[in-house]
Amino acid sequence: MTALIVTLIIVGVLAIVLFFMSVRIVRQYERGVVLRFGRLHNVREPGIRFIIPIVDVMIKVSLRIVTLPIQSQGIITRDNVSVGVSAVAYYRIVDPVKSVIAIENVKSAIDQIAQTTLRKVVGQHHLDETLAETAKLNADIKQFLELITAEWGAEVTLVELKDILLPDSMKRAMAKQAEAEREKRAKIIAAEGEALAASQLGVASDTMMAHPLALQLRTLQTLVEVGVDKNTLVLFPAPLMTSIGELTNFLDREAAVAQVRGH
Repeated sequence: MTALIVTLIIVGVLAIVLFFMSVRIVRQYERGVVLRFGRLHNVREPGIRFIIPIVDVMIKVSLRIVTLPIQSQGIITRDNVSVGVSAVAYYRIVDPVKSVIAIENVKSAIDQIAQTTLRKVVGQHHLDETLAETAKLNADIKQFLELITAEWGAEVTLVELKDILLPDSMKRAMAKQAEAEREKRAKIIAAEGEALAASQLGVASDTMMAHPLALQLRTLQTLVEVGVDKNTLVLFPAPLMTSIGELTNFLDREAAVAQVRGH
């Protein structure tokens, strides 16, 4: 009896151990790739799954999107400017079997190929294109990565350039270029303003030539504006004094005519 009890206990312990060895829990965002005697058997869906201990091996593969920072790369652009470019890539596994069988470490592989692709794509463009056409560069890098990672069961969903580091000498040169461009715009705007002002002055001159009295009134208005400061000494030229006399006589005549009409 004692030997039977011991045997039953041993069998029970072994059964419990084998049960726990055979139970696997596959999460909702995972898939379980089962290898039986080293050969691909099947892919297990999420939930509680059982395998044959020792005979089967289950490798869990996450299907969630993975964020992969691409460290800064020293790159020489097409116009021989040395820049440091960093980026970030997002990918996810779409074929668990390929990600297990086709490659040893899919994350490390994508990281390495992303770095080399970043250097290759940016190196084919000029610096101005790199700074101004980041969307195009992102699309080119993503397209190149998709062709390679498709064989590994992965899909690159997004690639974005994160930072572009320029040498100090290049920053100074670009600052001078931007300053010169702003000065150019300022001179063009000033020239356009002078052209418009000259045109309007021509119109005003024609009006004053047609109405001489308007010129005299404008002159008086200018004198009033100058005389706001009481410390200013204003010298009236002789023709202006004659004009003032003529204006006074004109006003007197108008007042006399108005008075006669009133009677």
